[in-house]
Amino acid sequence: MATNTPRSPEKSARRRRITVATGVAAAVIGAATLLTLPAGAAPAEGHVFGTKAKGTVDGSYIVMLKDDKGANSVKAAGSDLAEQYGGKVKNTYDSAINGFSAKGLSAKEARQLAGNSQVEKVVQNHTFTVNETQSNPPSWGLDRIDQKETKGDKKYTFPDNAGEGVTAFVIDTGVRMTHKDFGKRAKSGFDAIDGGEADDGQGHGTHVAGTIAGTDHGVAKKANIVAVRVLDDQGSGTTEQVVKGIDWVTKNAKGPSVANMSLGGPKDEALDSAVQKAVDSGITFAVAAGNESQDADNASPARVKDALTVAASDDADKQADFSNFGKLVDIYAPGVDIVSATNTGDDATETLSGTSMASPHVAGAAALFLGANKDAKPADVAKGLSEQATKDAISNPSEGTKNELLNVGK
Repeated sequence: MATNTPRSPEKSARRRRITVATGVAAAVIGAATLLTLPAGAAPAEGHVFGTKAKGTVDGSYIVMLKDDKGANSVKAAGSDLAEQYGGKVKNTYDSAINGFSAKGLSAKEARQLAGNSQVEKVVQNHTFTVNETQSNPPSWGLDRIDQKETKGDKKYTFPDNAGEGVTAFVIDTGVRMTHKDFGKRAKSGFDAIDGGEADDGQGHGTHVAGTIAGTDHGVAKKANIVAVRVLDDQGSGTTEQVVKGIDWVTKNAKGPSVANMSLGGPKDEALDSAVQKAVDSGITFAVAAGNESQDADNASPARVKDALTVAASDDADKQADFSNFGKLVDIYAPGVDIVSATNTGDDATETLSGTSMASPHVAGAAALFLGANKDAKPADVAKGLSEQATKDAISNPSEGTKNELLNVGK
């Protein structure tokens, strides 16, 4: 997947890389299935999703299964199914998605696997990359979201709880946990890239984390940060890796929790299913709408109905020219020339633009809401943010896009 931080308005096209956790397969396979086929009959073929999207990974697929099973059953069933059709299991998933990722399959073998009665969907693995724009004006986002009537008073006023007791999962390139903006509130959670600490070798994830919960740059200044690394030091990852990260978050989240995904790409059934199941488990997700100046319905995970899909606005309360839009957008938030922490030093900052920068403002606002309403469900958070948002603030919203600007003030 790609982080939703555009290099420039002219370069809004994104190579897509997704990591998706998939479903679990049933244990009955192979010989029993073949015995039911007439002599010489070819296995039935099903539909494989995502084969025409950009950045496909040859021979690599996410397999989502119909029946929920425990981790051990998923591993066994996945191994049997993959072997039956000529592939090999790489990862198994049992929380955000029920299934596995498989490698070494031809296109025909993948279609045959999709036709198996135990399989719900097969989705081709994809690649996403991060793209950024750097500039150097002062930040203004926090100043804008704490009031309805003005465009800034050089202050940021926020609730006393400041998100205390809430965990913010940053599903991104990792986080520089030692950065002074985080104090001792940031820790490593999971690394889907190389299995180590979720340190940030790229900068994007640290910037996002700073906007969510940094002491200086953050919306929810007392929330805890957990780094979940699903994109590498070049800002690139696969559906397989991203879903693995979501699967880990779904399994390990305890208490009031938010997750931010400042990444995206073309439609991906496996990724969308993983995010939806995580939301169903009680985790509020803020996701970037995307930077392609198109309908967010064409992008994943922006198209997930129960995630908070965030479009970007600028300091003139205009829709950013790169921002995606449409009926699936839930809210606008500042996303142009946003200053936050970065990974090059413990007090380093940089200025970036993108829906990648807008989404963490909303994740931080969700943490504030949960700080005051510990038992709130994702739907409650969405309703609360919508009710408090500044209505009709954006002067040029695309047709069909809800005109609500994030507000955490009175």
